[in-house]
Amino acid sequence: MSPLLLDGMSLLFRAFYALPPMSTRDGTPTGALYGFCTLLLKLLREEQPSGVAIALDTPEPTFRHVAYEAYKAGRPAAPDPLRSQLAAFMDLLDALDVPVHRAPGFEADDVLATLARRYRDAGQHALIVTGDTDLLQVARGPIQVLFVGRRQKDHVRYDEAAVTARYGAPPERLPTIKALVGDPSDHLPGILGIGARGATALVAAHGDARGILAAMGTLTPKVRAALAGHEDVLLRWEDLATVRDDLPIEEPWAIPINADAWSKVRELFMRWEFKSLLDRIPAQPSLL
Repeated sequence: MSPLLLDGMSLLFRAFYALPPMSTRDGTPTGALYGFCTLLLKLLREEQPSGVAIALDTPEPTFRHVAYEAYKAGRPAAPDPLRSQLAAFMDLLDALDVPVHRAPGFEADDVLATLARRYRDAGQHALIVTGDTDLLQVARGPIQVLFVGRRQKDHVRYDEAAVTARYGAPPERLPTIKALVGDPSDHLPGILGIGARGATALVAAHGDARGILAAMGTLTPKVRAALAGHEDVLLRWEDLATVRDDLPIEEPWAIPINADAWSKVRELFMRWEFKSLLDRIPAQPSLL
């Protein structure tokens, strides 16, 4: 058994967009909550984890926003039916009584990467569950990442070999590929003139951004022209794309969900009219 490390807001957003609108009889939106709870119960049943922890973003600007004002610019605000469920989501996390990790100035990705490093350094397995491909860069050694797709159906489980097979580069080189190609979701423009195939070839031959720049004299004229004058920009994009794994996260990192917690969750399910989920609460909750 290994701990389950959940990307809280990413999964809540995925749940909101995966399901048709839902509400209680008085009109209170509940679709995102229902989707998240359904996924959590499924994971607990299938994975039988040794513990659970949840990572959340904080409202403060992150170091990435400070370094690059346009970072994630243009992302639409959460729609009202989703925002109205955030307080109830926090009630759920309180009821579960598992560690909720945050780090002002950093993203939930950085928190999860730090937890992953802690478990990896201890030689322990862990499973990160997220809807953010940035976390695939931590799928190394005993750490796996379960990527939850947009419809919550196309879940893909990644270990190091699976990441390498998909991207043509090992997990730790994904930030360099992203720096070269760009990422519209984070508003990182990349390097004009270098596409995915070229980026993969550069990473395979030279490693990270510094290795590529050190080999500038051996690159093709087209690639040299694309990179010329953008050396500092490439290093900057790579740094922004790299998840941090050195945050001061306090223990306990993950703990089991106990019987008292499940009793509180049952009360929330009744309030939210999740009757179909009541019989999915573990019969022996102290084991999860």
